[in-house]
Amino acid sequence: TAVDTFSYGVSRGDGLFYPSKQGIMFGDDLQPFQHAHEFRSWKNMQSLIARGLDPLQVLIDRSHHKGLEFFASLRLGNYGGMNPDHSVANGGRGFVHNEVREHQLAIIEELVEDYEIDGLELDFAAAPGGSPFWLQKEDVPEYSSLITEFISKAADIAGSRSNGEIPLGARIYPTESLNTETGLEIRTWLERGLMDFVVPLIYADFILDANMPIEWLVEAAHQNDISVYAMLQPYCRDESRRFYSVQNASNQQMAAAAANFWQMDVDGLYTWFLSWPLGDPERRLLTDIGDPDNVQEADKHYFLRRSSEGVKGHEYPAILPVDITPGSNAVLPFVIADDATNPRLTETILRLGVTNLISGDSLAITLNGQSLEQESWKREFIRNRDPYAGQWLEIDLRKVRPAKGSNVLEVKLEGRPEGFAGKITVEEVEVLVRYGVYGGVEGDQL
Repeated sequence: TAVDTFSYGVSRGDGLFYPSKQGIMFGDDLQPFQHAHEFRSWKNMQSLIARGLDPLQVLIDRSHHKGLEFFASLRLGNYGGMNPDHSVANGGRGFVHNEVREHQLAIIEELVEDYEIDGLELDFAAAPGGSPFWLQKEDVPEYSSLITEFISKAADIAGSRSNGEIPLGARIYPTESLNTETGLEIRTWLERGLMDFVVPLIYADFILDANMPIEWLVEAAHQNDISVYAMLQPYCRDESRRFYSVQNASNQQMAAAAANFWQMDVDGLYTWFLSWPLGDPERRLLTDIGDPDNVQEADKHYFLRRSSEGVKGHEYPAILPVDITPGSNAVLPFVIADDATNPRLTETILRLGVTNLISGDSLAITLNGQSLEQESWKREFIRNRDPYAGQWLEIDLRKVRPAKGSNVLEVKLEGRPEGFAGKITVEEVEVLVRYGVYGGVEGDQL
């Protein structure tokens, strides 16, 4: 595959996944265990320790044997074994307490000096969902600089490693405002050169976003010779919506996001939580997405991100869902990485999932100002289990194609049958792009 680095989370909220001299080991405060995954994780580690092996070093050695670099990733909002009153989750002030900062720096130094890691990653993006925050909201204005100085000390540790410096990175949030609101002075970190790489994501929202708004970060990071690794989140749907369950993104959906990120000029890609165990489709994915040339003419399935209930109050704006009342319209921007003039492009399909839509409605749809009225339309039930909930509109784009880069889709509900005044809701917007060896269509001609 194209994978060259293994980033391993060395901790959860309640302990470290190795026999630390500075913090508690995972499982020490959970016994007797109540959950199978916790017991099995602890049992696996203990089986290695009983044989005189360090679980973390085993993973490092295995990674190196397979030609992979090994990055240790540490969650910053958790610190097992300390006074629980310090935790922001328990009403404490987190990093305002000197004891917390010193504890985390001691863990960082232990990882850097005692283990043969090739890089260190500070994980801020685990909150919310995977860890508490590091500051109370009211402490952010006064103590953001304290977090920056903590980062500076971590950079000193990574840069002064006794057997050679290693890169320091951080998992942060996609937008500047989300970072600033939680005390992360990202531009200051970049301008001071405290980071070697950054990875933007929100842990609690596992839905893949091919339109993640990270252009500001790529620009700011590259101005300071710092790398940006885009995150390919694993799911296209989850259980937060009625009638839906967790569904991993397809290879075509991953290719679409990867192509958009490469188009943004990111320096690499992260992914995680793929369907397990990894089979041929996953290995093919991990091979193809690592090379921009491989995904350039790969079949792609773009879809627009929806607002997530799981991160309400800590998310960046989502385009969907959007309500449209009779006589009004919705403007839906999106980005794709495919060139409509590519002679090997055979098909471009626009799909809209619209609830409360009936066949008698008068609907006008334009793409970049051009009407789609003359394109070929098909309709089908939006869901088989409640077929009258809405419709999928499938539009074969032959005369009007999306542009490479930014696009604007406009949907207007011009009118409804007499006696029906309810709104419609655009729930889904998808663009499917397909390629062939011999090329495809020009207008309606083969």
